[in-house]
Amino acid sequence: MSLKGKKIIVGITGSIAAYKMAITVRLMVKAGAEVKVIMTDAATRFITPLTLSTLSKSPVLSALSEDAQWSNHVELGLWADAFLIAPASANSLSKLANGACDNLLTAVYLSARCPVFVAPAMDVDMWHHPSTQRNIQTLQNDKVRIIPVGKGELASGLSGEGRMAEPEELLQYLANYFTKGPLHGKRVLINAGPTQEAIDPVRYISNHSTGKMGIALAEAAASMGAKVSLVLGPTSQQVKTNAIELVRVQSASEMYAVMMKQYTKADLIICSAAVADYTLKQVASQKIKKTDSLGIALVKTKDILAELGKKISRKQYLVGFALETNDEEHYAKDKLKRKNANLIILNSLQDPQAGFGHDTNAVTLFEKSGETKKLALKTKVEIAEEILQYISTKMKK
Repeated sequence: MSLKGKKIIVGITGSIAAYKMAITVRLMVKAGAEVKVIMTDAATRFITPLTLSTLSKSPVLSALSEDAQWSNHVELGLWADAFLIAPASANSLSKLANGACDNLLTAVYLSARCPVFVAPAMDVDMWHHPSTQRNIQTLQNDKVRIIPVGKGELASGLSGEGRMAEPEELLQYLANYFTKGPLHGKRVLINAGPTQEAIDPVRYISNHSTGKMGIALAEAAASMGAKVSLVLGPTSQQVKTNAIELVRVQSASEMYAVMMKQYTKADLIICSAAVADYTLKQVASQKIKKTDSLGIALVKTKDILAELGKKISRKQYLVGFALETNDEEHYAKDKLKRKNANLIILNSLQDPQAGFGHDTNAVTLFEKSGETKKLALKTKVEIAEEILQYISTKMKK
């Protein structure tokens, strides 16, 4: 990956993860970036400025004024193409979120006009504390890009979320930002996962969808430069990047409402969710007892893909999924026509390592032009990338 000619400020705060920044800075310089390092006083206790100045080939800055010289934080903020704050301790996150300005790093943050990337690092309980999560949300609202924490062994000896991303991951996030991918500037709307249709307060109708394929598509689209909104049904699967706008829903009607509200802004719409075909005509207000006769009246849910097919403009590209057990190609092509989609992606339950719950998938693409493309069994992440690469060649520029 290349960062050639890019000007990057690296802000380091007081965390044991600061040791990773020696490798990060070295990788940035090797990738062609011009790097300036800012350290808080606390950070200098974990890694020496001498190490970082040697690796960055530039003096390390740590104070607003030093030896009667003023460090021009405004000039620094205007100089950079990107500002990476890593590691960002819980204390520093609080300062950034609340506009505190008591050191050079926070002063430069408040002066920066470039994109800011923040890589948190702390113990698991600190990471999950409501105050930390509020600060993260505030920073995201301020358009700060949060690099997700990892999960594993922590300095405290505990295991869980809170590990700072590895140097190679930090570099990749910056490279993705500077590289204009095939979906750069596009808005992508995706729905994924199952829906749950309540029977009574404790029971519901649903299916085996996990949302893995849709999440993989959302993450791949974001990595290709798109602005992504993911409407996700109830699932235990987690979205790994904060670059995605995540809207969680429960029922088919909730998913329909969000999709109808957002579709007008999207260039690409992908309906990968396994939306329930039927919902209860009337949901019981109390738990239905075994002794009661179980008579459930069902009504059809609104067909999200079909409704979008009626509403989209010629500039928009609509994708649907089909899961079939027999006559797959016939039903997929019929769905393509009936739903007025640009592309139908066929999953077959005949493939033992594809479909619900698997980390792998094999699909066939049926395009409105009549073109057919088969994608052999690969991980869902790889399949998502191939699908989006294909779609990017078909969308109107």
